Amino acid sequence: MSKLSYKDSVIALPPSALPCLSLFSLAGEGLQYSKRAASYPPRLTELEAILVNSFDNASIAASSYYYTHGLHVAGTNKSQAQWTADHVYINYPVSHSLSLAYPTGSHFVASLEEAVLEEAPTTGYTDRADFERLLALGVQLEGKIALAKYGGPFRGLKVKDSPEYGLIGTVIFIDPGDDGNITVAKGYAPYPDGPARNPTSVQRGSVQFLSIYPGDPTTPGYPSHPDSPRTDHFDSTPRIPSLPISYQDVIPLLSALDGYGWTGGFNSTYSTGPAPGAVLSLSNVMEDKYTPIWDAIGIINGTHQDEVVIVGNHRDAWIVGGAADPNSGSAILVEAAKAFGALLETGWKPRRTIVFASWDMEEYGLVGSTEFVEEYVPWLTEAAVSYVNIDEGTAGPIPGLSATPELHDLIEETAKKIIWPNLGSADLFPEQTLYDVWANKSGSLGILGSGSDFTAFLHKGIGSMEVGAGGGADDPVYHYHSNFDSYAWMTRFGDSEFQIHKAMGQFLILLVYHLTDDIVIPFNITTWSEELDTYFEKVENTTRASSSARTLDLTELLDAIDVFKSAAEYVAELREHALRSEDEDLIQLVNHKYRDFHRGFISQGGLPGREFFQHVITAPGIDTGYVAVTFPGITEALEANNTTLAQSWVKKTADGILVAAGILKT
Repeated sequence: MSKLSYKDSVIALPPSALPCLSLFSLAGEGLQYSKRAASYPPRLTELEAILVNSFDNASIAASSYYYTHGLHVAGTNKSQAQWTADHVYINYPVSHSLSLAYPTGSHFVASLEEAVLEEAPTTGYTDRADFERLLALGVQLEGKIALAKYGGPFRGLKVKDSPEYGLIGTVIFIDPGDDGNITVAKGYAPYPDGPARNPTSVQRGSVQFLSIYPGDPTTPGYPSHPDSPRTDHFDSTPRIPSLPISYQDVIPLLSALDGYGWTGGFNSTYSTGPAPGAVLSLSNVMEDKYTPIWDAIGIINGTHQDEVVIVGNHRDAWIVGGAADPNSGSAILVEAAKAFGALLETGWKPRRTIVFASWDMEEYGLVGSTEFVEEYVPWLTEAAVSYVNIDEGTAGPIPGLSATPELHDLIEETAKKIIWPNLGSADLFPEQTLYDVWANKSGSLGILGSGSDFTAFLHKGIGSMEVGAGGGADDPVYHYHSNFDSYAWMTRFGDSEFQIHKAMGQFLILLVYHLTDDIVIPFNITTWSEELDTYFEKVENTTRASSSARTLDLTELLDAIDVFKSAAEYVAELREHALRSEDEDLIQLVNHKYRDFHRGFISQGGLPGREFFQHVITAPGIDTGYVAVTFPGITEALEANNTTLAQSWVKKTADGILVAAGILKT
């Protein structure tokens, strides 16, 4: 990788070189909020107004069109990047097939192809519990192919768990029963004629074991260069073949099964198998290779270069389209760069350096961002204040927000400043802010697990947030990771006038503006105190529920949380004193405490069996892949009935909290 260079103004990058994104839903837990606490219309400062008014939905639409009409699978479109990362391991599909031979001698051959639509020319509970239940029922798994629904754990863990039970392949299918109320069975026409799922829709996706290690699987923990030593990538990638298929292709497979019943959304019998006399043949040939990928980086130099805010999204997609994932975020990030350019023309300069990042190869396992962090971890540890990620900027009309606790207040207050588009009758949809919509639809801020490019930053002790918008049970079905995630779908069913794109972009840019330009970094550390209490209550309940773990002593953890609370109150008072006195040295001291405290939560040895994940407060669950587990070292040891390991992680977790408290108070 080339070395980072700082400039006195924003690097002018064409739309093809600026960041893009990918999506993943983050399951969230958090505080509940009242419906409304802001005046309407929102009041903005002069500089906030310049930024907000710089967003143009037509310009965003043009960028979206650009991104969604050219192939941008990871490592295949250099024209969409200017800054080049070094070589990484990747594989590309060569051929695949799936066929079912019936006892009668007839055959079904799955098409494994999505329909090409004239309207969209670019279209050319844990698994382990399921496996254990099958064994308990007497279903023989050895030598069989698993048929698994999407949903629950991350898709890669479905493939990871299969060979541990003797299975030799995994087929993963979409079930329309998971599409909420907008289904063919409930009277809606399928896309492109209506908002329901097209029956040929296939959800592509990486099956790398992301809860073990994201990034280049052949260089775990260090950056990938042409001359880097390589390890066996099978520690975090599958050893058996797998295929994603559509619900159209899965119906004959379901129909062939006998055995015990289970449930789904088809008008079809769901059985566990086996299928006497029927033989399923699966082939998925891949080409392994090492290839360059490209991250595009733009920088606005701040007056305090030892404080840096990174805002990013990934550019690569599985298909030519990718209108929501990642290109809604890509278009928004392009517009954000333009807006900051307009602000620079007024003579403004941020206090803190802003880094815009367009990551490549997110879809394969967060590779572009992870390799960047592994390359620049000394600089990031010294200077990074926060990482802001926009993955699926717009896949529907409901804001989805997740963040580390110090950012909660900033997110809420900024959301009150953004006018949300009126998507229907003014009588039914009154004037409202982004905050109003979020509070009414969700009202909670999610806990970060994994699934997008914030992951590597978070596990190096850099507080992070993930912002975007998705659909609910009554919204048009979003064809995630499918050819039908196209510009045509977006302009008809997703965000026809790109107004949600615009609002999410305005929200993003005000978040970044305040993180980079407020005199004191806009953190509220006392929110951590509240959240740590919540996390403690959860792990305490887990302990009480386990007969084998009742000897676990949580006193050390509880004491550490009390010490942290005292430190949070101290730094809050110090902040107020710094602002009143306008003492630049004291302000800098507070800012550096805010910048650095999160590093204390990092355990250098990492979690048991997965060294990459070093955060002692939150991590993706080892059996979920995306969804967060709090106090993961303790919680997962308890789930494994290993009280000795859990007790050791009580100390390690407490130590991390004490280090963070020490940074705040000393």
